[in-house]
Amino acid sequence: MEEIAVALSAEGIQKKVISPGRGQLSAFADGTKVKFHYRTSLCDGTVLDDSRMECHCKPMELIMGKKFKLPVWERIVTTMKEGEISEFTCDTKHTALYPLVSQSLRNIRAGKDPLEGQRHCCGIAQIHSHHSTGHHDLDELQATPQPLIFSLELLQVLETGTFQLDTWAMTDEEKMEAVPQIHEQGNALFKQGDVAGAGENYYNAIACLKNLQMKERPGDEHWIKLDKLMTPLLLNYCQCKLMQCQYYEVLDHCSSLISKYDDNVKAYFKRGKAHAAVWNEKEARADFAKVVELDPSLAPSVARELRAMEERIRGKEKEEKGRYRNLFGENATATTG
Repeated sequence: MEEIAVALSAEGIQKKVISPGRGQLSAFADGTKVKFHYRTSLCDGTVLDDSRMECHCKPMELIMGKKFKLPVWERIVTTMKEGEISEFTCDTKHTALYPLVSQSLRNIRAGKDPLEGQRHCCGIAQIHSHHSTGHHDLDELQATPQPLIFSLELLQVLETGTFQLDTWAMTDEEKMEAVPQIHEQGNALFKQGDVAGAGENYYNAIACLKNLQMKERPGDEHWIKLDKLMTPLLLNYCQCKLMQCQYYEVLDHCSSLISKYDDNVKAYFKRGKAHAAVWNEKEARADFAKVVELDPSLAPSVARELRAMEERIRGKEKEEKGRYRNLFGENATATTG
């Protein structure tokens, strides 16, 4: 441990162990995932960020060797054992990019795009441009870079192959290999009745393909190939959303599919069901008619959907008539009284 402390000190990093960890120090080979809680503070004790104080209390996750924007975090975490809590005081040369990293992490916690508010240039160029991060404390830190104290608790070290990579951490080859696996996992969850879990898997598989497709020219052969791989996943995702009563999302996705593939029977059928669910009777009938035109064998299924829609409409009309009858009855009583 003394050797580690000496090496860190030579790099402008001072380590203070608060609570020793357990077991042996991991190798931290490229591809290893580490999970840790962090607190970032100025040397005067002012806290900038604390992962434990956020509403979701979600720990940070890093994949070693993926060139994270703040390299010092990869460096210091490799000196820790699982369960260890330590403080690292890091010289300014290690912390200059922290305002941008913090901005991205705060965006993620707020459900925003992690790159929102950042210009399309390298991190150092953004620092020198004095572009606002949207946070007063980070703007001050960006204007006057200074040493920071990172307090880390290393929760877990997962070796390569013992976990499924998040899509953002995958190479293009890994994304293509993962899509069929994620698709099958989604199908298995759907059969088990876990509709939400299945939908999440389909969404992740779509995200992999979307990311790859963004690197291709629209309409090119590989772009079209990726789009066709995406279509069944999107239809499965829409089925999950139908079952979760997310009808307007189904309308959006199915309309997008139909705009590209106007003979996709399943897209018309699911969009027809979504239209029927939100009382768009005319649109639902048009979609169901298109289904029968494209595949006459589905006429019985379409007939069932139409009967169900008509029964719902009659029930709604009956309910509204009863409501109006009661309303007018109350008004008549009030007038005669």
